[in-house]
Amino acid sequence: MGTKKVKEVIVEESLVEKLERIAYILKTVAHPLRLGIIHLLEQHPRLSVNEICGKLDSEQSLTSHHLQNMRLKGILSVKREGRSMMYSLKEKDVSLIIECLENCQCNM
Repeated sequence: MGTKKVKEVIVEESLVEKLERIAYILKTVAHPLRLGIIHLLEQHPRLSVNEICGKLDSEQSLTSHHLQNMRLKGILSVKREGRSMMYSLKEKDVSLIIECLENCQCNM
């Protein structure tokens, strides 16, 4: 009987950690421009700030702010190529979470 309780606690802790990670990702990407950036990076593995701005018709300073925020929170990675900083998705699970939400019929 004691072993069963230990297993239940481990499962619960694992579930809590998973849910906390999902909530962290959702909070990080909860902005239309950030979702647009992620959508672009799913289609194009690496993009510069200027390319992202051109495709999303967004201001460079605002876009850079969102890119930096997502990079600091581990969603994106960045690599210098010549004069450009190239952004790519680091956290691949973010795409799965967003896809799940897109497919949900959430009273829309």
